[in-house]
Amino acid sequence: MSVYRNLQETHLNRARASLRQALSWYGYLRKSGQLSSNPELVGLVKPELEALRATLNKLDSNVIRIAVFGLVSRGKSAVLNALLGDKILQTGPLNGVTQWPRSVRWQPGGKVLVELIDTPGLDEIAGESRADMAREVVHQADLILFVVSGDITRTEYQALLELRQSQKPLILVFNKIDLYPDTDRGVIYQNLQQLGAGHPQAKPLLPDEIVMVAAEPAAMEVRVEWPDGRVSYEWETPPPQVDELKETILNILNREGRSLLALNALIQARDAEAAIAQKTIDLREKEAEEIIWQFTKYKALAVMLNPIAFLDILGGTVADLALIRALARLYGLPMTSYEAGKILKTILFSSGGLLLGELGSSFILGLGKSTAVITSGDNPSNITAFAGSAIAQAGIAGYGAYSVGKAAQVYLEKGCTWGQLGASSVIQEILSQVDQNTIMYRLRQELNIKY
Repeated sequence: MSVYRNLQETHLNRARASLRQALSWYGYLRKSGQLSSNPELVGLVKPELEALRATLNKLDSNVIRIAVFGLVSRGKSAVLNALLGDKILQTGPLNGVTQWPRSVRWQPGGKVLVELIDTPGLDEIAGESRADMAREVVHQADLILFVVSGDITRTEYQALLELRQSQKPLILVFNKIDLYPDTDRGVIYQNLQQLGAGHPQAKPLLPDEIVMVAAEPAAMEVRVEWPDGRVSYEWETPPPQVDELKETILNILNREGRSLLALNALIQARDAEAAIAQKTIDLREKEAEEIIWQFTKYKALAVMLNPIAFLDILGGTVADLALIRALARLYGLPMTSYEAGKILKTILFSSGGLLLGELGSSFILGLGKSTAVITSGDNPSNITAFAGSAIAQAGIAGYGAYSVGKAAQVYLEKGCTWGQLGASSVIQEILSQVDQNTIMYRLRQELNIKY
């Protein structure tokens, strides 16, 4: 258990370092004037910056959020009440007792502090309102309980698939088992194992990922025999059967609870940074396009007028690097090793295009620019060859510069969460270290399927 504890602490520390790095970068931009010089951008990214700070504070609070989802009449509130040991959340025979998300604190075992979040039935809230509510709760949750009470319906299966895409660990809770004979329970359990995986290529659910409970068992008629020989019948309500679910949750929290906290914080940070990058690039699209076209024209003109092929490639590479630097400064986004590696490939492709252009012009026209210039005094017709070769290579150079500029935009947007201590990098690092016996291993498998 100490191995799990040390690994969880490492994951928490890595997540904190990642968030602090992100906040320090955007704080630096504000102090240096790159962010504050554009009031419109400051207003646009303010929610994301506040989200990053709130996420870091959540890590320090060490509270794990568990959200429960399901369709109406599946007993979501009853499951939480049974875990709490008290009827805190309202339940009843009518559909739609829970009208909005509600959270309560739970401290099982006296060690771990948990926030349980109850939600309305997913099939009860109309359209976009339901989607927004579910998205917000899922975004905050570290672990999801999905409650069913029998075979999964088409609507439930679709909701389950959507929750699986949230990249959060999930436990399938089969409630109301007191209503089914043992044989039916077994068949339903096997079906849930397959369907609950949420993907045809995924493996069946592990024991930790599906739990059978009776949160609010139906009353039973009991025969009572009195000492005087009388016999009467009374209705008694059996106690809730949720010990297995409680034990499963505790095992998960002890084994990987803080890793779940770290992972969810990093996912939120990654989404916030991606939103900042997207808003920044969208806002400055016109300025960026002007810069790209400016460098495209300069590079094409320089290559066209320069007679030496080697300098074409060297100067073209320098121009491409200057273009990337200009775009990075315009956007104020961090340049990480992820972008550097990807953009380098684009630059090499651009430089290779120039080299191929030089060789191609030599083959087609009989000689290249350099040769044409050297021999132009002996044969004036070589000037025509030089002009044709120069125009062809200028076109290749211009296209290469434009390609580099567009690639830089994409990689600056996508790559801000990679690199050392980037949120995406640390997520990948954490998932690469999880044990096969953990519920996080399922998430690792799903991410491999998705990407």
